[in-house]
Amino acid sequence: MAEGVRRRVWLYPTAFVAIAAFLVVLRLLPLGLRAGAWPGPDLLLCLILAWVIRRPDYLPAPLLAVVLLLEDLLLMRPPGLWAALVLVATEFLRSRAALTRELSFPVEWLLVSGVMLALRFAERTIAALALLPQPALGEHLLQTAMTILCYPLIVGCCWLLLDLRKPATGELDAFGRRM
Repeated sequence: MAEGVRRRVWLYPTAFVAIAAFLVVLRLLPLGLRAGAWPGPDLLLCLILAWVIRRPDYLPAPLLAVVLLLEDLLLMRPPGLWAALVLVATEFLRSRAALTRELSFPVEWLLVSGVMLALRFAERTIAALALLPQPALGEHLLQTAMTILCYPLIVGCCWLLLDLRKPATGELDAFGRRM
C-alpha cells in the first residue's frame, strides 16, 4: 500500500511536467491560419489551477515555478513575471484548500474566474509600470474569457483521464497527514 502512495507522489508531478511540455510546444507551433484571429485559451493556466484546487499536494511550488519560468522564456514573455503571479495565485488557492474542498463546481468556477481576471490585470499593471510592450486590452480580455470557458473542459479531462479529484474529508496525504 505504501508503494502505491509513493508512486502517486512521483507519478502526478511527472504527468504534470509532460502535459505542460506538450501544451507549451503546442503554443509554439505556428497553427494560426490568418492574422488577427482570436487568441486561444491558456490551457496550462487552466490545468495548474484545476490541479491546485483538486490536489495541491501533487503539485509542489518549486516544480510549478520552474515550469512557468521555462514557459516564460520559451514564449518570450518578461522572464519571471507570469511565473511569479501564477505562483502567488496558486499559493492563494492552496491556502484555502479546506474551503475549496467544500465548494460546488459553479462556485469553484467563479472563484477561478476571479483569480484568472486578477492575474491578467496584475500582469498588465506591472507591465505598464515597467513600460513593457503588451497586446491590446481587448485581446487579453478575450484570451482570459476563452480560458475561463475552457476551465470546465480541463477539469473534466483531469477527472476522467488523471483521476484527479478533490480529497474527501478526513483523507490522508502521502505523509499520513489529514488533508
